[in-house]
Amino acid sequence: MTAQFYHLYVERIDPKKNMARYYAMSIEPNLFGETCLIRRWGRIGATGQRREHHFAREEEAVSLFLQLLRKRRSRGYKPKPYIRQDASGDR
Repeated sequence: MTAQFYHLYVERIDPKKNMARYYAMSIEPNLFGETCLIRRWGRIGATGQRREHHFAREEEAVSLFLQLLRKRRSRGYKPKPYIRQDASGDR
């Protein structure tokens, strides 16, 4: 069972290179009690790709999560700025 929830969504946007990419990761338990690191990536607005890594221990999943986070940050991925919406749904 996963003790903590881990979720990450980062983007890399460079209009000069026509680049608009996203990278998302989360650590979740599966139905068999294993800890899974789920990764999704691709062009913003597209379905992209998905990969799952299964671990017997949460610590192993967290280690890979942090390793991948460092790699994405070094390549220029940044968290998407939060846009607050009021009760009516307008910006």
